[in-house]
Amino acid sequence: MRKIALVHDYLTQRGGAERVFELFCQQFPDADIYTSVYDPNNTIDLQGRSVGTTKLQKIPGSSRYFRLLAPFYFNAFEELDLQEYDLILSSTTSFAKAVRKRPDARHICFCHNITRFLWSTETYLDQYKDFRPFYPVIEPIFKRMRKVDLRYAQNPDAYIANSTIVAERIRSTYGKPVLTVNYPIDETKFVFSPQKDDFYLVSSRCLGYKRIDIIVEAFNWLGLPLIIIGDGPERERLERRALGNIQFLGYVSDEQRTSLMSRAKAVIVAALEDYGLVPIEANASGTPVISYAAGGILDTQVPLLTGICFNRQSPDALYSAIQNFNKRTWDHYRIHQYVLDNFTHQVFFKKIESIIDNVCLQNRACA
Repeated sequence: MRKIALVHDYLTQRGGAERVFELFCQQFPDADIYTSVYDPNNTIDLQGRSVGTTKLQKIPGSSRYFRLLAPFYFNAFEELDLQEYDLILSSTTSFAKAVRKRPDARHICFCHNITRFLWSTETYLDQYKDFRPFYPVIEPIFKRMRKVDLRYAQNPDAYIANSTIVAERIRSTYGKPVLTVNYPIDETKFVFSPQKDDFYLVSSRCLGYKRIDIIVEAFNWLGLPLIIIGDGPERERLERRALGNIQFLGYVSDEQRTSLMSRAKAVIVAALEDYGLVPIEANASGTPVISYAAGGILDTQVPLLTGICFNRQSPDALYSAIQNFNKRTWDHYRIHQYVLDNFTHQVFFKKIESIIDNVCLQNRACA
């Protein structure tokens, strides 16, 4: 029987990568869990399981200011003692690929993206404007860290990407072969409803790259009811621009989010996402998606079945897409079934178990 370690960059928030890691923890209940920094009050529910951490956990304020520790993560993960494990499954956008293993063990890396703050620094800092004044200091450090990132990127025995666009980045930046397996959602947490109310929904953090400004502008023109859930540094500016037909709810409970997702006429996505779980979550609720046609959307959405796409990140392109959307009749049952056929926990892990078996086939310890 394989002894398995599950490793994630840091468990200090509850984003899409953490929600996927939560599914891994459920799928492998006997596996040991490791991360760099762990804040149980602000991340996924691990059902009381023990979590091994790195030396960074002992730094006061590490879970709150975890991004400031970037230069130290690689070394912290390398120092984790994982020699007893036959199989390591890492979940990472940056650092967890640095863990070391026994020569006869196997390491499969579920890479949500290449280390974005290193390889797309300008774009990354657009999301976290508080760090932009430090760019002259940060850039020389990041230049050195890119070489380190490339070195540690050679550690895993196999890479799995969540989308075609991420797979291409791994191949071109790290020079590694990669398989693409679209990540699932926990379909049991969403409620299907064929009955839709007369409002549109945005479920997103209020960050610049999410392009909620485009959505606000289009709905100012349309005058249609729009609800925006999620918080972030751009919220105040967006609220000042929005007219009375647009409502900002900020942070909402999972129950309220699920209810809004199931009742919305459509969910709007204007960002270029590496993957993006929100469109699949909407479809699981029987709700079509109006989305920007780039990135992970191209892997998860079927035009005119699960929703409609627009080809430019502009208010007028979205305006036209919404008008086209309203001319069509949508089969909410088919939208829901599409998710059950392609993006469930069961479908995903059937593929993953096959990959694990193939990677471990030539290795007695891992087999």
